Amino acid sequence: MKHVSLQLTEDGSHTLFNAELNETYHSHKGALAESRYVFIHAGLEQVLQDFDHLAILEVGFGTGLNALMTLGKVLELTKARQQSGLAPLPVRYVTIEPYPLSAELIEGLNYKGMLPDWYAPLFDALHAAPWDQDVEIMPGFVLRKVKGKLEQLEWQGEPFNLVYYDAFAPSKQPDVWALDNFKKCYGLLELGGLLVSYCANGQFKRDLKAAGFQVKAYPGALGKREMTRAWKLDPL
Repeated sequence: MKHVSLQLTEDGSHTLFNAELNETYHSHKGALAESRYVFIHAGLEQVLQDFDHLAILEVGFGTGLNALMTLGKVLELTKARQQSGLAPLPVRYVTIEPYPLSAELIEGLNYKGMLPDWYAPLFDALHAAPWDQDVEIMPGFVLRKVKGKLEQLEWQGEPFNLVYYDAFAPSKQPDVWALDNFKKCYGLLELGGLLVSYCANGQFKRDLKAAGFQVKAYPGALGKREMTRAWKLDPL
């Protein structure tokens, strides 16, 4: 991929820098730390309190870090469920990316060296999975990587209960943050579903509300004042 290079963040994990947009894929204060906090702690763990299954839509596959962190969390839950005699938690993970990374960039990422050894085969499986096909990455966890844009997504499957909105900032990719995209996300979510994003932009939150979401600010990651969580709830 042209104009994209590796950079280290303050927690030692890699992000990527897109020179054309003058933007990094993750916080310079820590790619791993940001993903864990915004999407796993504030998103996934919240939804697990409300649902007995996971159906996740990710806007922005990028380096695969959010998917990797999700796989790790689900594997931990699966082990705990097995000890209790329960089946694996069913997970459907659909991730959208219009500009997939080159194999060279993926190979250069240092996530496998920073995480426990059992993450390595998960990372490899994520990136080896073909695009636009369902792939069972591990028992109960079905991945579909969609090569394209959210605007182009035509989803006929089950509704989602969690959206990771992890596109580049609104100032860099304003089309991705258009009201129609939030209306689409609202329509794709089941009742009680959650959209979570690192972004706390005022127009973003106003557009989420206009799309029907109930928006609540949440403390941001790594020194940021806020991030955003938005629910699809019964109208008042």
